[in-house]
Amino acid sequence: MASHRRPKQPSRARVTVLTTAAAAAVAISAQAANAAPSAKPSKDEVKSKVDELYGQAEQATEKYNGAKEKQEKLQKEISTIQDNVARGQQELNKLRDGLGSMAAGQYRTGGIDPSLQLFLSSDPDDYLDKASTLDQLSGQQVEALKKIQDKQRELTQDRSEASAKLKDLAATRTELGKKKKEVQGKLAEAQRLLNSLTAAEKAALAEEQARASRASSERVQMSNSAPASGRAGAAFTAAQSKIGSPYVYGATGPSSYDCSGLTSWAYAQAGVSIPRTSEAQANAGTRIYSQSQLQVGDLVIFYGDLHHVGLYAGNGQVLHAPRTGTVVRYEAISNMPFQFGVRI
Repeated sequence: MASHRRPKQPSRARVTVLTTAAAAAVAISAQAANAAPSAKPSKDEVKSKVDELYGQAEQATEKYNGAKEKQEKLQKEISTIQDNVARGQQELNKLRDGLGSMAAGQYRTGGIDPSLQLFLSSDPDDYLDKASTLDQLSGQQVEALKKIQDKQRELTQDRSEASAKLKDLAATRTELGKKKKEVQGKLAEAQRLLNSLTAAEKAALAEEQARASRASSERVQMSNSAPASGRAGAAFTAAQSKIGSPYVYGATGPSSYDCSGLTSWAYAQAGVSIPRTSEAQANAGTRIYSQSQLQVGDLVIFYGDLHHVGLYAGNGQVLHAPRTGTVVRYEAISNMPFQFGVRI
C-alpha cells in the first residue's frame, strides 16, 4: 500500500547553506564576467591614444632639450671660470713671489720692514686698512699689496661662482635624467599599443599617413608663396633637403631631428643662430598671428604650451619633424592647434 506521508521539509540550516552557495555562485560568475578581457580597441582608438602619447612625449622632449642645452652652457661656463681661477692663482703666486723678493732685498740691506714682515705672516686685508701700516710702506710695496688683495678677492668671487654653477649643473643633470625617462616611458607605451594592431591595421594607418603627406606635398608644389627673407628662404631650402630623415627625440641632425632640432639646424645653415627649444624659438623674432600673413620659412608654433615648431611651406602647409615613428615631411597646419608664426 502506497505511503501518503508528506515529504520531509529541508531544515532551516540546510536552506541557509543552499542560499549562501547560490549567492556565491552568482558572485563568482559576476567576477568572471568582470575579469573577462575588454573588447580590443579599434584602429582609430589606438591611433588616437598613440597620438596623445606622442604629444606628451614631445612635450617632455622639449623640456629635455632645454635641460640638455642648459647643461652644455653650464659646462662651458664652469670650464671658463676654472681656467680663469687657474690663471689667477698663477698671477697671485707671481705677485707673492715678487713681494718675497722685495723682502729678501730689505733683509740683505739691514732687515725687513715691520709692516712687510707682518704681511708675509698674515692676510693683507688685516693691515691695508690701517693708515699707520700704509705710512710704513713704500709706494712700490703698497702697489704690490693692493694687486695681491684685488687678485685674492677676484679668485674668491670666481670660486664662489663656480661652486654655485656646479650645484646648478648637478640639479640640471637630475632633471635631464627625469625627462629622458619620461620620454622613453611614453614612447614605450605608444609602441605597445601599436604592437596590438594587426598587420592589416598597421598597413592601413601607414597608407593614411602616406596619402596625407602626398596631398600636402602637392599643395606645397602648387604654392606661389615667397620666402619671408633671403635667410628664411635658405633655411627652408635646407630643411627641404632633409625630407625623409627620421624623427629622433633630442636630435639636431645631420641625419635625424626632432621638431626644434630641425628648425634650429635649418636656420644655422642660413647663417642664423636661433634657440634650441620650440618655446625659446617662439620668442626669437616677430610674431605673426594671422595664418594669411605667414611666408615661406617663417617658424610656425603649435599647441598652447608651444611644444611643437615647424617651418611654413606655403599654401597652408608646414614642413616639420612630427614625432617618433615618422620622418621630416609636409603636413597641413590645420592638423595641429596653430598658435602663431615667428619671422626671424
